[in-house]
Order: sequence, then C-alpha cells, then structure tokens
Amino acid sequence: MNSGARQECLNQLRILPCGDTALAVEFGVRIDRRLSSAVVALGQKINTAKIAGVVECVPTYRSLLVHYNPLETSGDALSAQILPLSQGESQSQEPARIWRIPACYESSLAPDLDEVAAQCGLSTQEVITRHSADRYHVYMLGFLPGFPYMGELCPELQLPRRQDPRVRVPAGAVAIATDMTSVYTYESPGGWHLIGRTPIKFFDLANTPPALLRPGDQVFFEPIPLAEFERLDAAIQRGDFTLRPVIPKGDNNDP
Repeated sequence: MNSGARQECLNQLRILPCGDTALAVEFGVRIDRRLSSAVVALGQKINTAKIAGVVECVPTYRSLLVHYNPLETSGDALSAQILPLSQGESQSQEPARIWRIPACYESSLAPDLDEVAAQCGLSTQEVITRHSADRYHVYMLGFLPGFPYMGELCPELQLPRRQDPRVRVPAGAVAIATDMTSVYTYESPGGWHLIGRTPIKFFDLANTPPALLRPGDQVFFEPIPLAEFERLDAAIQRGDFTLRPVIPKGDNNDP
C-alpha cells in the first residue's frame, strides 16, 4: 500500500465498542481493496502479538471485529494495545494466495446464465468470458461458513439480487450479485444469480482450517466442460483430489 493510501486509512480509523466483548476497528466507509488490505494486516498483527484476552479477529469489508474475553482484558485496555499496531505498515505479512477455481458454466449447472446474458445484453459465452477473465479479491467470509464475498465484478455483469430468491441453492454454485461474485458452500436459500458450479469444497470440517479461502486471497475462475466437472467431483468425493493455491514469490499483496 502506498503512503497516501496508508495515511488515508489512518485518518479514517476509529475503534468502537461492540458490547462488552468486542471492538470494531473501522478503516473507512467504502468497499476498497486497500482498506481490505489494511484490515487483514491488522488482524495478522494482533494475532502475532498474542494480546491477552483476544479471542478472535474477524475481517469485514472495511473493519476488523476483535472479540475478547472481558474477564482477561477490557475494551479500553485492548484499544490502547491495538492503536499502535494500526499505525505501522498496512500491508499483509503473509503473501497473497492465488486460487484457480475450476468452474463449469454448462446450462444444466447454470440456471440463471441465459437470463443474466439477456439482462446484460451479452451472449452466454461473453458472460463466461468476462466472469472468468478477472482476478477477484476475497474481502470477507460470511452468510454461510466459508462463503466468500469476492470483488469486483466487471461493470457489464453487475445486476441486483434476484427478486425471487430460491429456497434451495446447491453447494458449489458459482453466483453473482451487485459487484460481487461468490460460491455457495452449503445447500441453502439464496438470491444471487447462479451462472455455474464448481466441484471444489469451499468449507470442509475435515480440513484445518475448514474454510478454503481467507480474506486477502485472490481467485480466478477457470472454465471446464461438464465431463471434467464430473471427473473432478468424483475424485473429490473419493478424496483423490486437493486444490492447492499458488503463492507467488515476492508478491507484496498490494492491490
């Protein structure tokens, strides 16, 4: 993060109480990759510092929620320890992991693809090409365990959520809404537009940690045919395939 962006984060920084067991460290008022980088970096610093009483740090779009044990520390004491950590380098201490997610955009797995294409004035292939062309930044996890909010979707594909949410969206559904894209980690209700599906499990309690992605990660979607989807799905169910991230050497994680 350059010095100007870092100073902007510091100028807007606020530490707010959230009841008597958490603090919210706010870096700004918008969704921005630089703010997200600062949020992730502070969470890593707090975890590294092993501050007494801190239970968990939860990154969001523009703030970090710090849960603490009120029997071990107080909000005021914790604020005093967090503030100097926020003043330093606002860059992730860990290199950005890049994930290449295989995704099948066949109509049988993409119930909204044709409708999205029509609303956007594009062909279905143009929707696929645009969606798979960008590198998405993982801002936060939420809604479902491991459900990643990733952006930014190209302007040509930005649509509001569906007016009639589905009662059931299958796990692995690749979806878009507003300027975000995501993957449903479990079967659940949902109002995003479904344009494909991946066989990759984005949340698995057998793994440590169970969530595949973490805030600050970068994601590409790679189109695959239906036969490859079925092959990978079968291999994953047997436990014969594990997706690994790429960690570029010298990546400074600066968007």
